Amino acid sequence: MGSRQRKALSIGFKGCYTKSVLKTESSQLMESIQMAGADVVIVAIVVLWIGNRITQSVPLLSKYSIPIAVTGGLLCSLIVAAINTFGGLKITFDMTFRDTLLMVFFTTIGVSAKFSRLAAGGKALGALVICAAVFLVVQDVTGVLLAWAFDAHPGYGLFAGSVSLAGGHGTAIAWGREAKAAGLPNADVAGIAFATFGLITGGIVGGPVAEWLIKRNNLVPDASQGPAPTSDESVADDSYSLALALRVMLVIAICLSLGEVINRWLFHNDIKLPGFLTAMLVGIVITNLADRSGRPLPGGAFDKVGEIALQLFLAMSLMSMDLSSLAESFGLITIVLMLQTVVITLFAVLVVFRVMGRDYDAAVIVGGFCGLGMGATPVAIANMNAVTRKYGSSFKAFLVIPLVGAFFVDLINALVIKFFIGLPIIQHAPLPGG
Repeated sequence: MGSRQRKALSIGFKGCYTKSVLKTESSQLMESIQMAGADVVIVAIVVLWIGNRITQSVPLLSKYSIPIAVTGGLLCSLIVAAINTFGGLKITFDMTFRDTLLMVFFTTIGVSAKFSRLAAGGKALGALVICAAVFLVVQDVTGVLLAWAFDAHPGYGLFAGSVSLAGGHGTAIAWGREAKAAGLPNADVAGIAFATFGLITGGIVGGPVAEWLIKRNNLVPDASQGPAPTSDESVADDSYSLALALRVMLVIAICLSLGEVINRWLFHNDIKLPGFLTAMLVGIVITNLADRSGRPLPGGAFDKVGEIALQLFLAMSLMSMDLSSLAESFGLITIVLMLQTVVITLFAVLVVFRVMGRDYDAAVIVGGFCGLGMGATPVAIANMNAVTRKYGSSFKAFLVIPLVGAFFVDLINALVIKFFIGLPIIQHAPLPGG
């Protein structure tokens, strides 16, 4: 690859930083409209409704479990970009409320992490957690090497790794704010781009890889397992009551408040963690203390709140995405996803499949692992559903993959990211424009 191509591709990692510096005086005077408060919430709800209708109407989107927030949010951002390009009107969104939704979502993940559920996974759960931890390191090493190859700051490599791919949109945006504050412009935009296309890639790759393993090794499901459990492990829906609603709101508020207090104490002691992580840890402590006291928290209610928070959060994030800054990044995104797809496929086949027992359950888990490592837990579940509908149920896969995806990946990923950020290669690298 010539130096000109390397330079062009490196623009993608830098989030088109050069463009933001070279704005002309006329473009700075472009008329703009900023939407804030209730207006942003209204637009986000409309975006979700439109995304749901489109997803239901396009079988390909339903097949690969593309979230309705991604469908509607990308459409909205395309419309905003078109208005900006052809109408000369720049529309921006105030994302203050979105940040709160992120905290709420990770709090509900913490509340769902009950020790009793984690213990049910046994050795298979522990083995998959170790595999996931090793893979996150491999994924970030790949991303950092790609950033180095394209003469970009190695910090952007983390967004081409586990921040965006294994972490998904929420983690990419959360760490993107931290990266921007540290001097990496538009890191969140690059993260959203990788997360979006990674989501699609994870849904496309997982099923075929699992099916190849099943056919190649002549694997069949264990007939004694019976039907596979559903992906939602929560108990039957909790009936609505004012007391239940107030209880859920109180627990979430306590998690957010205590998480902020802990985060301030950690920051005072020079330990910097994102606010969503401390809120999630408080949720873990509270839900398990409630179990010990004999008054377990209503998991189904928290799951519903978390789903609403996540969908609104994703809708707000994607509808406000500046697509103009991604125009020159498509080539880079393609290269990164191709290489990361090869990495996760080889890791899943050569490591995960063998560690998990080389049987039918292991093959189904591989399909879920590919969706988990390149997209998100819903993509992993969709991959496994496609395989088990065709070949038979897998109790083990539907037990360990949701547990790993709902809790362990986010927690371990945060630790892995913090580790890489502290490395000299990232700490001492010159910042863009510096």
